[in-house]
Amino acid sequence: MELPLAGRSILVVEDNPIIAMDVVQGLRDAGASVSEARALSDALCKVECPTLSAAVLDHGLNDGDASQICERLNQRSIPFVIYSGYDYVEGPCSEGEHVRKPVPPSVLVQAVVDLLREQ
Repeated sequence: MELPLAGRSILVVEDNPIIAMDVVQGLRDAGASVSEARALSDALCKVECPTLSAAVLDHGLNDGDASQICERLNQRSIPFVIYSGYDYVEGPCSEGEHVRKPVPPSVLVQAVVDLLREQ
């Protein structure tokens, strides 16, 4: 069985626990090591992980939007997917791949695989 994200560390930032559970499980099933954050403050700490390969971010979090996280990911040249119900994001988050909610976890996994392949 191929694990396309084996050896990769992925940060998932999602404040909806059910959505987070699906995304995290999909990434783990693809072989990734996954860390989770449900709030902006927690995500800003976890984005500094030295082994971070990529991130999947909800744009609109309960305690703010993901702009600060996107800015830091851009500074570190770490690719990310914005997984959001928003049609359009601007600023630093516009640098990421945009996947509109809802989609099956396999779509997000493929988006992350494609981003890492492009690197």
